[in-house]
Amino acid sequence: MEDKERPWKRSIATKFAINDDMLRERKQATFDPILLTYLKDGSVEKTRRRRFIEGLALNDPDFKDRVDPIFLTRDQQYSEGVKNGVLSEKKLWKFNITNDEEKQYYRDVVTNTRDDRGFIVHTIMFMPTISNQGTEEQKKKWLPLAEDLKIIGTYAQTELGHGTFIRGLETTATYDPETEEFVINSPTLTSMKWWPGYLAKTSTHAIVMAQLYSQGQCYGLHPFIVQLRSLEDHKLLSGVTLGDIGPKFGINYNDNGYAIFDHVRIPRDNMLMKFAKILPNGKYIKPPNMRLSYGTLVHMRVFFLRYVTLRFAIAVTIATRYSVVRRQSEIEPGVKEVQILDFQSQQYKILPQIATVYAFLFSMQKISQLSNQLEEDIQRGKFNTLSDVHGTVAGMKAFVTCKAAEGIETCRLACGGHGYSEASGLPRLYTLVAVTVTGEGEATVMYLQTARYLVKCVVKIGTGGKAPALTSYLAVKESNRCTAEKGSDLSFEVLIKAYENRARSLVNEAAEMVGNGMSNGVPEHTAWNNSHLILVKAAEAHCHYVVMKSFIEFTMATEMASPVRDVLSQLCRLYALYGIRENSGDFMQDGYMTSKQITMVTSEIGRVMSNIRPNALALVDAFDFPNESLGSVLGRDDGNVYQEMYKWAQHSTLNKNEVHESYDKYLRPLLKNGLSKL
Repeated sequence: MEDKERPWKRSIATKFAINDDMLRERKQATFDPILLTYLKDGSVEKTRRRRFIEGLALNDPDFKDRVDPIFLTRDQQYSEGVKNGVLSEKKLWKFNITNDEEKQYYRDVVTNTRDDRGFIVHTIMFMPTISNQGTEEQKKKWLPLAEDLKIIGTYAQTELGHGTFIRGLETTATYDPETEEFVINSPTLTSMKWWPGYLAKTSTHAIVMAQLYSQGQCYGLHPFIVQLRSLEDHKLLSGVTLGDIGPKFGINYNDNGYAIFDHVRIPRDNMLMKFAKILPNGKYIKPPNMRLSYGTLVHMRVFFLRYVTLRFAIAVTIATRYSVVRRQSEIEPGVKEVQILDFQSQQYKILPQIATVYAFLFSMQKISQLSNQLEEDIQRGKFNTLSDVHGTVAGMKAFVTCKAAEGIETCRLACGGHGYSEASGLPRLYTLVAVTVTGEGEATVMYLQTARYLVKCVVKIGTGGKAPALTSYLAVKESNRCTAEKGSDLSFEVLIKAYENRARSLVNEAAEMVGNGMSNGVPEHTAWNNSHLILVKAAEAHCHYVVMKSFIEFTMATEMASPVRDVLSQLCRLYALYGIRENSGDFMQDGYMTSKQITMVTSEIGRVMSNIRPNALALVDAFDFPNESLGSVLGRDDGNVYQEMYKWAQHSTLNKNEVHESYDKYLRPLLKNGLSKL
């Protein structure tokens, strides 16, 4: 029967026109979003190529009409993840897509806001470790198998009892010269590997980080290739015990696992020996630099920066589009409900997050260049930049992942009650990013590693040495105070100096605190521990400065259309001003800025947000995410939020039957008899 009272219900399945508010917002933009898209991607041709590759996945019937993973069981999620991973790799091979960046375009569309990341650990950790730390013979043996997915690898470093403190890892690899084999063993409960992705059911091999013992001496952590499962029937090999660690906060497609090794023997040449070596007689040849394992970690952490920033961009896209469509309350009494993005409080939630995403996107280019150069240097046997790059990337990994996680939660809150629904995509995005805050380098520990590097730079400068480019500001004589007297005085130069002063002041304070402790007879490790609070703050301030300065330099130095430069300049200002307001105590602590200037910063933020507001939708449109990649009802580019939310809810298994099976067993006796007769 036709539902005459609810015409909206009849039209749910039809194609809706674009929401009027969306149309109006796009018309009022002062720049063409596609020009910013070209800038983000690197060129017109790169955008076209990315869209072409994404189109291959978007138009593939194998990836259409998939059920939202929230409605699947854990077994179904895992199975779906394996299927999509295999399909993705088959199709990449079929389409002859060999470039790593282009492969990621395709994988992002297939799995962007879903938990199934295909064989990500295999591609960003297992293979790069072999490539960077294996001999030519080892690369010839293992990489063709890995590239053809005849073997699937994971990276097993974290243990039940140890994570970021890798020197404390307990898994052992004891060399037996009689058989020329290593014996891989888990000597304690806490030594079992715990958390490696795709370990429980998927991987056939693992790079196992273990303490190397030979001739009765321990030589520290080294990487070993260990086969886990038969290549014939996928059954576990003798001495290997694997299992799934159970449901997690998110990424439940991924079979994060545990591994227990009971005296598992592997050939001598399964130790990756490009740098360190064990000769057949058991003699150890030490590497030219004991920190070469940082190379793999740097590569992986730079990947995290890209991964996290893209998910953060999805979140701000969702929150911005929903804030354009959602109308609620009044600004002027008696006038119809307004778009919630017109409220200044909503703008303060969302617009600084848009600015932060763009700051991360464009500052990442410098970090990627450092990482690529390091990789080339290591291959050529040059290790002089290893500590500098690791010291920078460690802190950046902490800064970007923490700010992205906080930003995504801010976006969820900005969407009100609907942001709490899985239909928004925001809860899932948060779990996808939250894991990176602690995974492969817990944030506080990463900050402390960067802080240690910064303190060393201060000491080096103090003894007449020259600091690396990213820390050269530490050698500059400290300024007395900020000279800005009105909002227009807060130029890029003034803002950069303010961030420089904040970072320099905190780093010097941290170095002084550690030094004073040692001067008073406190052991170095105790002085360091007693200074953790200021050290972490100093490292964060340094990373904030690097991102802010890089964003401004990119905007000013890169060739682009004037309207695009104008809007990016406004985002630069907002990013810098927002950081000052949110960390005002740091900027005022040494008297560099006054409370009056902080009030001036707040006023300037309101003015800049008003200028950005007409371009808010265009700025997130420029990220160029197709709806399928957003995984969100609220973030649709056509603005048809409410119709699609109703459709989405129909997938709930509770909607299969008018009366649930629990009624007869529990509710009916209660409703018929009441509590007194149960």
